[in-house]
Amino acid sequence: MSVQVKFWGVRGSIATPSADHMKYGGNTSCVELVLGDRIIILDAGTGVRMLGNCLLNREIKNYLFLQSHTHWDHINGFPFFAPVYCEDVNIEIRAGHLSTCGGIKKVLSSQMCQPTFPVPFEELSANINFHDFVAGECFSLGDGIEVKTAPLVHPDGGTGYRIEYDGVSVCYVTDTEHTPGTLDQNILDLIKDADLVIYDCTYTDEEYPKFVGWGHSTWQEGIRLCRAAGAKRLAIFHHDPSHDDVFMDQIATEAAREWSGAFVAREGTGIELSNEAAQPMSNLKAAVC
Repeated sequence: MSVQVKFWGVRGSIATPSADHMKYGGNTSCVELVLGDRIIILDAGTGVRMLGNCLLNREIKNYLFLQSHTHWDHINGFPFFAPVYCEDVNIEIRAGHLSTCGGIKKVLSSQMCQPTFPVPFEELSANINFHDFVAGECFSLGDGIEVKTAPLVHPDGGTGYRIEYDGVSVCYVTDTEHTPGTLDQNILDLIKDADLVIYDCTYTDEEYPKFVGWGHSTWQEGIRLCRAAGAKRLAIFHHDPSHDDVFMDQIATEAAREWSGAFVAREGTGIELSNEAAQPMSNLKAAVC
């Protein structure tokens, strides 16, 4: 058995559908985990639209969303996720930062209110269940899937996730801001010995001082965290919209030189994890649709 990690959206802040962002992708955050017969979706950025179409083609009817937070770039694909309009689909949505301010249902429904969106939330036909928890909690999903969470440093709050299944651990840690010179202990505990860490690498260390307080981190900090925690691989994720393909190529080269476990996440690709090894996957459309 293995865990398949598939990148449907890797961009941060805003989608970048331009020619000079095609290699790494312009859709915002969305990652699919396939764990046996279970599907977990990490965030509902614009990348979730294509994932939804693929899930319908695969005739999959049940899945779970784990939301890191609810800034627009992580939720604005939700109204375009085709399965939410299907009566025979069951969806659970969990978030760890909204239990004291109305909950995840309130946020997702409010973005579909007029005059900012033409189709009201009440038009969704799927059976959707919402669950709010407090970041830091742990819970079981059944089928041998265990989830650990941690609070992140981000405006309006955020949640990092560690998903464990069949001896494999995948961590999703975006969006979060670090303090230079001090490794975040919450993150270190979450990612300890993880097989894969998907981390907020919006900036470089050189850019970071200009954006303190914006709630993001750097690929160099991601490497420092993974090394300190004994994690095996780092997926550089949440690419800044100003970082075109040429810039991302440079990051890929520098990161690989800095640590062999680091790679830049690209939309339309993925990685297959097992107890023994991690293997790159082929193009998503060819692999799963």
